[in-house]
Amino acid sequence: MAAENFHDLAAFIAVAQERSFTRAAAKLGVSQSALSQTIRILEARIGVRLLTRTTRSVSPTEAGERLLHGVAPRFEEINAEVSAIGKLREKPAGTIRITSTENAANSVLLPTLRRLLPDYQDIKVEIVIDYGLTDIAAERYDAGIRPGGNVAKGMIAVRIGPDMRMAVVGSPAYFARRPPPRSPQDLTNHECINLRTPTHGGVFPWEFDKEGRELRVRVEGQLVLNNSSLMLNAAVDGLGLAYLPEEQVQAELADGRLVRALAGWCQPFSGYHLYYPSRRQPSAAFALLVDALRYREPGKRTRSISVRKVSAPDGPVRPPR
Repeated sequence: MAAENFHDLAAFIAVAQERSFTRAAAKLGVSQSALSQTIRILEARIGVRLLTRTTRSVSPTEAGERLLHGVAPRFEEINAEVSAIGKLREKPAGTIRITSTENAANSVLLPTLRRLLPDYQDIKVEIVIDYGLTDIAAERYDAGIRPGGNVAKGMIAVRIGPDMRMAVVGSPAYFARRPPPRSPQDLTNHECINLRTPTHGGVFPWEFDKEGRELRVRVEGQLVLNNSSLMLNAAVDGLGLAYLPEEQVQAELADGRLVRALAGWCQPFSGYHLYYPSRRQPSAAFALLVDALRYREPGKRTRSISVRKVSAPDGPVRPPR
């Protein structure tokens, strides 16, 4: 049925319920003559008289009663649904889908959700762990979380964490067999645990920076994994060296299960950002989550919600973390 037919049916329902062209015209915000013309066109198209008109009243015919009772409840349901959807912009509710690396989810996203979700029972969050540079629009995600250097061009990015550092770590048992590397070039003589990501189908090089000297080393080893927790466990078990976010290995470094190498070659870089398409119209739930995740530097006053665009080179600058 054409869209204008729905307008005709709505006009008929108003007249049949009000039993008056005058009151129905006022309710719909149209002239009485325009409303009468709409009803005549509807009756002509259907081929059945729907209203009995006298000089003093208007009432539905038998066909009109049937149409009224069959159609009016459905219009009420449609209006109720449209009204409910409109309220979603005011009430934080709905499902938010986020793609994130495992460490970002554990260190930033889940702690925020533990504080936020108990107060907003109508918000649901779906987190999908992915180490690739996901096209969030194509995959129908609402947002992604990656280090700032890995945010795609044209996205709005909101900083949600402090600067980060990577760490090259191995177990005491591993270093008992092999001396610690003194420079990134020495890694070619070590068993290294690689991370494979789905986006490029290969493994990422380990990146280092010291006094402005940048190096990208493609390491080798017996293990290639696609999960940072597995990489951490493998390093603790002495299966090789791992290249992981510093914060992810702090506990293991503190209790001696892991030993760090090449610390001077691992410089700070831009931390985690939440990113999403600039054309997105944020819902109340999404805006609330963005504000809750926003990183506030210690000692600085909380700022109102704002976002900035972050551009990145076409390829990955650092491995996803």
